[in-house]
Amino acid sequence: MNIAEKTFWLVGASSGIGRSLALELAAQGGNVAVSARNTEALSALQEQAEPMQGNIYTFPLDATDRHACHQVLAKINKTLGPIHISILNAGVYQPMTVSDFDAQACEQIFTINVMSAINCLEALLHKVDGLEQVLITASVAGYRGLPLAGAYGASKAALINLAEGFRPGFLRRGIQLRVINPGFVETPMTAQNTFKMPALISAEEAADEIITGLSRTSFEITFPRRFTWWLKLLRVLPYYCYFPLLNRLKP
Repeated sequence: MNIAEKTFWLVGASSGIGRSLALELAAQGGNVAVSARNTEALSALQEQAEPMQGNIYTFPLDATDRHACHQVLAKINKTLGPIHISILNAGVYQPMTVSDFDAQACEQIFTINVMSAINCLEALLHKVDGLEQVLITASVAGYRGLPLAGAYGASKAALINLAEGFRPGFLRRGIQLRVINPGFVETPMTAQNTFKMPALISAEEAADEIITGLSRTSFEITFPRRFTWWLKLLRVLPYYCYFPLLNRLKP
């Protein structure tokens, strides 16, 4: 894939994987429309990309606002022309145990992680000219329930299931609907974890993995494989094997 020939819409670009991905796409010559709620972070991102071959354009957005997603996408189309690839990366993470279970926090996690993607998908389906791929950032935490990630993992499982269900319909419109399932990536979100994270990689490494995956047509981009394949194995374990194993994990 020639990144320089593509226009991207990256939602959730203010920090972590999204920020590194926007910078790398711009470094390779891509035109990148970035959206997030943090306008200061978007401005800083745009300034950092100025010496690069490509361009970053800022379009502030609260993706939990359905109508705002339509309005921002219309602005992007008017400014940059048709979007070829959209990466829906908005998300939050909050570790949670039974002792600190909080319904309001769970609602916020689902609203940002799931509804942001749904709102953007609806907007994109109204502007499909030239659209080739839509990628939703989920997580390997969505494969099965994990300690501390009951709410977060459930939201990511919802995204994976959402993409699985709608992928055939998107394909009939000529659009690849795909998921990105990272393992542990060093970001402000994972900095909340107090346990040792296996196979931890940098946000820059994650961005490189995603960009490499853009040239493929597989449903899932997952990394680092030395870790994620073990979690894939957990998905097929029967409950009588899975829960005793889970009870031994003490993050």
